[in-house]
Amino acid sequence: MSACFHCGLPADDAIATDILGEPRVFCCQGCMFVAEAIHQGGLDNYYQFRDALGEKAAEYSDNFVGYDLDEVQQAFVRAEPSGLKTARLSVQGISCAACAWLIESHLHKQPAVESVRVNATSRTCLLRWDEKKQPLSELMAALTRIGYRPQPDRQQDADATRRREAQQYMMRLGVAGIGMMQVGMVAVALYAGGIQGMESHWQSFFRWVSLVIATPVVVFSAQPFFLSAWRAVRARHLNMDVSVSLAIGLAYGASAWATVYQTGEVYFDSVSMFTFFLLLGRFLEMRARHNSAFARQDLQQLLPLTAARVKDNAHDLVPLAAIGLGDRLWVNAGDVIPSDGVLISPQAQIDESLLTGESIPQQKKMADELVAGTLNTDTALVMEVTATGDHTQLSAIERMVDQASLEKPRQVALADRIAGRFVAVVLIIALVVAWGWWQVDPGKALWVVLSVLVVTCPCALSLATPAALTAGVNRARKLGLLITGAQSLEALAKVDVVAFDKTGTLTEGRLRVTQLSAVVPEQAHNIDYWVGVITALEKFSQHPIAGAFSQSEKAPDATEVEVVEGEGVAGVVDGRQYRFGKLEFADKSYGYSQPEQEGMWQLLSSDHQGKFTPLMWVCLNDNLRTSSAQCVMRLKDSKQQVSTALLSGDRPAQVERIAKVLGITESVPQARPADKLTWVQNQQRSGHRVLMVGDGINDVPVLSAADVSMAMGSATRLAQSKADCVLLHSNLLAIPDGLALARRVQAIVRQNLSWALLYNVVALPAAAAGILPPWLAAIGMSFSSLIVVLNATRV
Repeated sequence: MSACFHCGLPADDAIATDILGEPRVFCCQGCMFVAEAIHQGGLDNYYQFRDALGEKAAEYSDNFVGYDLDEVQQAFVRAEPSGLKTARLSVQGISCAACAWLIESHLHKQPAVESVRVNATSRTCLLRWDEKKQPLSELMAALTRIGYRPQPDRQQDADATRRREAQQYMMRLGVAGIGMMQVGMVAVALYAGGIQGMESHWQSFFRWVSLVIATPVVVFSAQPFFLSAWRAVRARHLNMDVSVSLAIGLAYGASAWATVYQTGEVYFDSVSMFTFFLLLGRFLEMRARHNSAFARQDLQQLLPLTAARVKDNAHDLVPLAAIGLGDRLWVNAGDVIPSDGVLISPQAQIDESLLTGESIPQQKKMADELVAGTLNTDTALVMEVTATGDHTQLSAIERMVDQASLEKPRQVALADRIAGRFVAVVLIIALVVAWGWWQVDPGKALWVVLSVLVVTCPCALSLATPAALTAGVNRARKLGLLITGAQSLEALAKVDVVAFDKTGTLTEGRLRVTQLSAVVPEQAHNIDYWVGVITALEKFSQHPIAGAFSQSEKAPDATEVEVVEGEGVAGVVDGRQYRFGKLEFADKSYGYSQPEQEGMWQLLSSDHQGKFTPLMWVCLNDNLRTSSAQCVMRLKDSKQQVSTALLSGDRPAQVERIAKVLGITESVPQARPADKLTWVQNQQRSGHRVLMVGDGINDVPVLSAADVSMAMGSATRLAQSKADCVLLHSNLLAIPDGLALARRVQAIVRQNLSWALLYNVVALPAAAAGILPPWLAAIGMSFSSLIVVLNATRV
């Protein structure tokens, strides 16, 4: 037997974590917690140089003080600029959607909690709280007081928990199955003996045998139902396991009474049978949940453990955590890009399918961005690191996935509330049915009530919406559309207007300079210097225009730079004030007109005695994305019936030309951020549901105001943070695909809810009339839940 790494006592192989780069096992959670605190505090030398084993740590029941340490929180807590903190916890003991609602309701009563979201599928909790009001340990202890066990959510712990859960369910299901078969054989003897006249002592003997066999089924196999019901009752709430526990407990108790006092009938076979079928339904649901969790593995698992750092023409293999900003890395063909960066090599082929769903490798040129987690497919490359760890785009996507999986849409919240109230109504109906049957046939009253309690368990009602929405979000991810919340999937299904930004959205966003023209021809010799001035100013901008100017080392330094959203940039270069951008921004006097040639014209001007004088016209061009026309065409077809609009800050001729080429219904040229916002609000006042697609900082106001917002994968981080969806690749066809998917999901949600309600409407009268025995009611309830889950997989 293995020894505990901390204290040396016999260890439990299920309690394990990595210390000093190797898996270590412990005798209890307490020793593992102490070892992790020592490891995360950077004190691993204790284990390398200790002279004696440590003492066995105290088991932690509701004592979570160690999790208040900053060193320990680094692994699962993220601090926000506002001063609040967000912890991702794994919560053991969650069995259904009602458990999630119970946890949320209980924690919301704590003064420090700002928000809490629980995912019953993955059994995770995202807790946002004010540490100044309450430490994390008190909030975790509050969970234990209602019967749930919280712990930091780490991948290795989650995998171990899932394995233990699967093993426990298999054991409970095995005991219930064996018990059902054995009690069933004894029941055959009892029924046959009752017909043929069995002697009383043999009848008593077979009843006692049935009691002995059925007891482990009720005490062990049915334990999850009783524990869940007890937690709910302690917290003064009702969940679906309350009615199930009452049914099992009453049937077993009445049969035991009949056995001991040798009176009445026994139904140990029915108890064992519907316990088995209930467990079978939960087991299949658990398997589906685990498969979903494995499919949504921690994205950080994509990254390698080490990277080859280029230094003095040598390649040093270093841990990924040792990589810093500005480091140059060597990435061999077939290796994963370890961090965000820019390409130093002349070109590369990058497979971004793991993040975007785009199967064709993307051609990258020098200075193009590389994203952590993508795959270098062709030849070795050299890159310069621009972001590591939590600051990479991969981490941002992971946080969005977390947010999406933990957000509770209105439909789910409504279903949870309905389920809770439904249980209360069922209990009242059960009392009425019991009273009625007591007047008609007291011998059948108990068994009819049991059937009512079992058949009306609202499992299918609670699963109907989250099962379909979870499948929809996962399917959208495969299409290359990251939906940051299931709430957004609901809103997407109602969209009837799609508004596009132009640059970087309908176009590739790779502007290039096609013409430079001095306003005064005699000053043409200054063009190279002026380009350097523009380059210096654009270093501070994230607009696609900035990418059109090479970041030359010869460019002068700019100071006092101001980026005006949707207008341009201004700053001081070599002691002189410059403006570069739209004509109205650069030339306040409106003394010049824009050239008539096709393209996006920008003007550079400089301050001369308090007045800005135009210096040079710059013409930029941008190619339309190959998928833009198909996207618009599919949105306008008979199935989608969505109108389209183009909102752009460019001049009317250019905007109208692009709208005509693509077949866009309406165009709004020379639109500032405020103009775009006003247009969207006018559409909403007319009763339309608007999807806004954009990519720049100037799109943030309108992205926030739209019914649903979508940011391009190349958009600024601020734009992505304000968007409901992120298009992970440049293929705009994911937009009509996403709208069609959202509508399909809503149709399946309606089907699931209709089935769940129809089942209860039909089954409840049948159970109340005594037509359905308890074991058949258990089969019906499990079958109803399975239909809902299987229907959701059609997404």
